[in-house]
Amino acid sequence: MTDAQEETGPLAGRTAWARSLRTPLREFLRTETGGAVFLLAATLAALAWANIDASSYEGLWGTDASVRVGDAGITRDLRDWVNGGLMTIFFFVVGLEARREFDMGELRDRRRVALPLAAGLGGMIVPVAIYLALNAGTGTAHGWGIAMSTDTAFALGVLALVGRGFPDRLRAYLLTAAVVDDVVALAVIGIFYSDDVRLPALLTALAIFAAIVLIRAAGIRAFPVYLLLGVATWGALESSGVEPIVIGLAMGLLTYAHPAARSDLERATEIFRLFREQPTPEYARSAQTGVAAAISPNERLQLAIHPWTSYVIVPLFALANAGIAISGDVLGRAFASPVTLGILIGYVVGKPVGLLGCSWLVTRFSRGRLRPPVGWAAVGGGGTIAGIGFTVALLIATLTFTGPRLEEAKIGILSAALCATAVTWVVVRATKLLPPKARLRALLGTAESIVDLAAPVDPDRDHIRGPARAPVTVVEYGDFECPYCGQAEEVIRELLAGYGDVRYVWRHLPLTDVHPQAQLAAQASEAAAAQGAFWEMHDLLLAHQDELQPRDLVRYAAELGLDVDRFRADLRAHKGADQIAEDVDSADLSGVSGTPTFFVNGRRHLGAYDIEGLTAAVKTARKTAALRP
Repeated sequence: MTDAQEETGPLAGRTAWARSLRTPLREFLRTETGGAVFLLAATLAALAWANIDASSYEGLWGTDASVRVGDAGITRDLRDWVNGGLMTIFFFVVGLEARREFDMGELRDRRRVALPLAAGLGGMIVPVAIYLALNAGTGTAHGWGIAMSTDTAFALGVLALVGRGFPDRLRAYLLTAAVVDDVVALAVIGIFYSDDVRLPALLTALAIFAAIVLIRAAGIRAFPVYLLLGVATWGALESSGVEPIVIGLAMGLLTYAHPAARSDLERATEIFRLFREQPTPEYARSAQTGVAAAISPNERLQLAIHPWTSYVIVPLFALANAGIAISGDVLGRAFASPVTLGILIGYVVGKPVGLLGCSWLVTRFSRGRLRPPVGWAAVGGGGTIAGIGFTVALLIATLTFTGPRLEEAKIGILSAALCATAVTWVVVRATKLLPPKARLRALLGTAESIVDLAAPVDPDRDHIRGPARAPVTVVEYGDFECPYCGQAEEVIRELLAGYGDVRYVWRHLPLTDVHPQAQLAAQASEAAAAQGAFWEMHDLLLAHQDELQPRDLVRYAAELGLDVDRFRADLRAHKGADQIAEDVDSADLSGVSGTPTFFVNGRRHLGAYDIEGLTAAVKTARKTAALRP
């Protein structure tokens, strides 16, 4: 299934994309969903702690801690170390995801940048306007930044709990808009919520960061170098008075993402083969380096760091900042305060209005050329859940207010999260009450999705099973010697038997570095195709994957009643090699490096290739196709 043979086992029914970070967005969403539970638990623990013993809560987080090197050093209390130190790592992961979306996600089609950009900005501007309107002419107006940013982790986690029935693409759209949200929020923190700026230290930080950019442009990949320079930049920003967490986002945005290239995987396979022949420490080190180099730095770092941010750093941030002693007097003062009301109304009303309104405006002014990848009910649900503004909102609140004003801000943030969750649940329930066809349109929309398949299906050259004008086309890049392709064949048969409106296409991707007979088997199928028996030979080859020697291939030709002499001659002449090479080239252009890899109506299928996974993808594709003219 991948470019290196793996043992079958409990994971055998799933693609490599479903088992590792080779689907970074899916892994990101899964981690955020679980992390939301930890974040909620930490928030409740902070509230309980602050109400049971407020003095010990403030006493612990107000404890000073210092880091010194010679005469130089930084002293902060524990809460500041969490907010300005550990949260730098969190925003580094945000930067990684933003870069991944730009390199490999929805934003790789640059024409689509306008829609999430407008939605993200609208979802910030409207809440800020509401906050400023309620706080105009008061000393609390400078807290406007509290009302602008969505907590991606919390919002996606809660959406998974209350938004069942909404399409998966909504999570991707919300994440893309939230990336814009986070980038702008960090810029706002750096510009508007920093202390008096000391120019020499700031220039030092900019010089170090310029060196990082030059090193990256030179292609240097040594992680310790970037770590050392990143820490130095953080220290310089801290000394300058600029909030240092912005360096985390900047470093993440510099870390490029790309799919694993087949040439890199083949190189890794060759290095591992050398280690297999001579298992020395030197070859072991080379094999480790070669395998790691095949995966982009962005994905490697997400795999290593993202679970720590979701399950440790962000919950620790909540524990340090969410605690507030709640009483009737405190609540009464808060809900009469323009700070609390500005934050609450800004998030619960401003976020959905801004996100949904700007999405509609872009769709209208582009005359439908740009539209959300989901229906308007789903966009509305994404807008309401975006009203959870926990992490960055608390961070800006601690930078802006102290004392009673900080308590009022925290109550507004927590109340907005509760209300946004409730409103999203109402939107979900209301959508389910719509008639079936209207509900499908409201959830799925009519936008054309990004086509990942570089070479469209061509009936004159591709090998096709099923109706020629079927609404759903499943393309598989396969290898006749790949055991996972053999397992997938049973799934494909069941899928074709269950749905009469599915067209199935086989394309060759022989992984010759790990499957020595794959190329010859592919040529045998093309030699059989020359006599009108491609699918019969295809089925035999996948049924006998351990018998693909030349004599076996000739025997299969005889069993099928083919002209054996012609079959042998075509094999010797490498008949069909050009078509196989074209398939391999189209796989490279489509970013395919392992087998089996499926595309459903041109969109890469990243989930399991068991019957449930492919059936769900086919059903969604059929419903979407039915909604389009």
